[in-house]
Amino acid sequence: MKRKMLWGSATASYQCEGAWDLDEKAESMWDRYLHENDLENGDVASDHYHHYEEDIRMMAEGGQNAYRFSLSWPRIIRDLEGNVNEKGLAFYDALIDTCHRYHIEPFVTIYHWDLPQYLEDIGGWQNIETAYHFEKYCETVFRHFNGKVRFWSTFNEPKWFIFSGYMSGNYPPCHRNIPEVIRGSYNVMFASALGVRKFREMKTEGEIGLVASYQTIYGLDESTETLNAMRHADNYCNNWQVDTACLGEFPSDMVDKLKEQGYDLSFAKEEELQIIRENTVDFIGINYYSPMYVKPYTEGETLVKTNNQGKNYKGDLRSVVKGWFEVANDDMKDIVPHNPWGMFVYPQGLYDALTRVSSYVRQPIYVTENGYGAYEEISEDIDDQYRIDYIREHIRYLLKAKEDGVDVNGYFVWSPFDLYSWKNGCEKRYGLVAVDFDDDCKRIPKHSYYWYKTSIENDFIDLRKEEKQMRNIVLVCNGGMSTSILANRIKELGGDEVEVNAYGEQEYSQHLKDADVVLIGPQIRYLIDDIRKQVGENVPVASIEPRVYGAMNAQKVLEMVDELLKDSK
Repeated sequence: MKRKMLWGSATASYQCEGAWDLDEKAESMWDRYLHENDLENGDVASDHYHHYEEDIRMMAEGGQNAYRFSLSWPRIIRDLEGNVNEKGLAFYDALIDTCHRYHIEPFVTIYHWDLPQYLEDIGGWQNIETAYHFEKYCETVFRHFNGKVRFWSTFNEPKWFIFSGYMSGNYPPCHRNIPEVIRGSYNVMFASALGVRKFREMKTEGEIGLVASYQTIYGLDESTETLNAMRHADNYCNNWQVDTACLGEFPSDMVDKLKEQGYDLSFAKEEELQIIRENTVDFIGINYYSPMYVKPYTEGETLVKTNNQGKNYKGDLRSVVKGWFEVANDDMKDIVPHNPWGMFVYPQGLYDALTRVSSYVRQPIYVTENGYGAYEEISEDIDDQYRIDYIREHIRYLLKAKEDGVDVNGYFVWSPFDLYSWKNGCEKRYGLVAVDFDDDCKRIPKHSYYWYKTSIENDFIDLRKEEKQMRNIVLVCNGGMSTSILANRIKELGGDEVEVNAYGEQEYSQHLKDADVVLIGPQIRYLIDDIRKQVGENVPVASIEPRVYGAMNAQKVLEMVDELLKDSK
């Protein structure tokens, strides 16, 4: 089926709405946790509750045709008995009607982490009853909004709210208990299947999916041990969400591994597993921000570290999952660019995520979140070129994946405006539009807002119309893993139009005769005059600047090659 490409942006109810206790909204687990611990909270957040019309108008004026947002469960269902808050439904009626008025497609997430406190009081996601309460909640919203919403998602990122709540312990309920991680993960995927079943039983219009967090997994080498660690990490981060939602089965090797380690899985009932098998999703959403590098497990108990302090974080981010893998991001931090929260910037990872997922699932894919968090000073002129660069390069890879046959049908920037970023507070800003939290949540478009608008209007023509020619690139360097990774990424990006070979300073001379262009690593730029003498004036030779020398900059290196070849004609 031919689908309209959606270009939009995404939010979550707790992170943007504010109005935490207005219009008979019930308390959420985040309200209770943040208030009791006297932490920065989302009581007001971006005040989207009172600014939604302005925000949606700005999305439309910014060229966007879709808005992904979540419903607040405690705003709609008031208590354990399932009593409905009509004022909560009225708010979302107004929001959705505003979307339609501005020709914005509502892309609705049913649960984005703000569990009602009355459910947390009975065990939250450790209690299978919460899954059945979710089914009743789904029934309420399907009945009320049927015909007004075409795209539904049961859950946003099961991995993050379960693992953060029960493994790393940095989100409520702040536990560190692996059996609880396993049970919570199971209960959420069962709840999702119940929601899908209810959607179809009620013959609700539209499609229903699930949004998974996705960290593309890479190893530090290609040894058998590393490949096994990568598979374990892929199951840990991605597959138990994607496979279960799309194929109806938890990864069998992951289940076997858990049993091998002695975890009790007897809570999984055959009738529940059958519901999961029979109720797969219509589409899958992929939230991609950053990859994960891994290496084989060596020793130590399970320990998962998270940076919620940005530039103030002290220490390393070496995480261990006992018997599975070790996170090796710290080994790559001098090679791959990253923001102050340790999030690697690697656009190629989105292409790899899309092609990997599409290789074995039949469902269409949407990139439901992708964005760049940064510290920013608020002014009337906010130049966030780093965000433009981040979004542009990720969209470049999305378009490449689409050209290569991946059924990807939408892209949502996180986020349309600055919002409350969970434990990172409001200082970590993701928005295309700034929110002045000290001035009545005033909205100020950033440079990225206008770039996104123009790019959508021009159908990203600058990313689509790139002259292609065969280029033989010789990379002269002093060796090392970073050079090898850069060479491989240039080749992957250039495809059939590029041949890339990397040689050390002792061996490069014999390989220069067929070069179309020669690039020299910054560490040995002193060789540039010697190489120019060897290749003659018809072959461009240049040194790669240190700020561009790295795997994530493969596209910029290719652009550098094109410029050199153009200038040499």
